[in-house]
Amino acid sequence: MRIGQGYDVHQLVSGRECIIGGVKLPYELGLLGHSDADVLLHAIIDALLGAAGKGDIGHFFPDTDEQYKNCDSRFLLREVWDILSKEGYSLGNIDATIVAERPKMQPYLETMKMHIADDCQTVMTRINIKATTSEKMGFIGRKEGIAAMAVCLLEKKV
Repeated sequence: MRIGQGYDVHQLVSGRECIIGGVKLPYELGLLGHSDADVLLHAIIDALLGAAGKGDIGHFFPDTDEQYKNCDSRFLLREVWDILSKEGYSLGNIDATIVAERPKMQPYLETMKMHIADDCQTVMTRINIKATTSEKMGFIGRKEGIAAMAVCLLEKKV
């Protein structure tokens, strides 16, 4: 068994969509990044790659590569899961936390879980997503950005 952890943060700006966990959230600000800046999926991708000892998201999908400009992060997650499953890994679980003052995440968590389970070819009971705030402190509290953390457990098939 192998454990991985991931962390990502993106700045909130006007003129971009707010996509988290593959869900377009109704919000006046969006996340700035080379791809769609899906902070949750990026943290999960890093956790998965870390557990497999394969570096991070930037190694596979560099922000200097134009083919990933505005790319759907669900595509990136599916690509990573395809690599790991071909190497004999199965998913034990993913546990993730989104840290944001706004928008409220609760109404969208189940859909996010469904997307992640589908993209990792597993059941929703292996995916857990929580949301919290930073109690109005720091850049998150000032609504300047959103962060996400994730851990995962992989098992290598013998």
